[in-house]
Amino acid sequence: MGRWRPPQPKSSPYITQEGYERLNEELKYLWKVKRPEVTQAVKEAAAQGDRSENAEYIYGKKQLREIDRRVRYLSKRLEHIKVVDRAPDDTSRVFFGAWVTLADEEDNKRRYRIVGADEIEPSKGYISIDAPLARQLLKKQVGDEVWLPRSDADELWLEIIAIEY
Repeated sequence: MGRWRPPQPKSSPYITQEGYERLNEELKYLWKVKRPEVTQAVKEAAAQGDRSENAEYIYGKKQLREIDRRVRYLSKRLEHIKVVDRAPDDTSRVFFGAWVTLADEEDNKRRYRIVGADEIEPSKGYISIDAPLARQLLKKQVGDEVWLPRSDADELWLEIIAIEY
């Protein structure tokens, strides 16, 4: 089996201000704190002699590769993303950055925030703007309904009951 993998589909270039700051802080931490620590550990491990059987040296080099890969990704990503730091003109409709409260047929409520692909966090209710649910919610307003397919060939209907920015 080869190492080639098909390219990932392009994600939306949008991000919230909080998401941008979090990615920027991660980049600074990796570059200014973590990488120098690991580099020093590798240097000390290399001074011990035979590198071919030196687990600290091998692990440190692997860690450096992972840090460098993440730094490259974050650097490129931060250049190309667009920060959305204000609410849209029409706040009665769902757009990027909105908190949307949905209710199903049994009146169970769920609250989601539409964010960029780099900010997804299901535990907080953050869903990507590229997610099927978010795509259906875009430009809808309070009282509109959206549906989600289920595995049992049934559909789950959800009604928008609140939109906040």
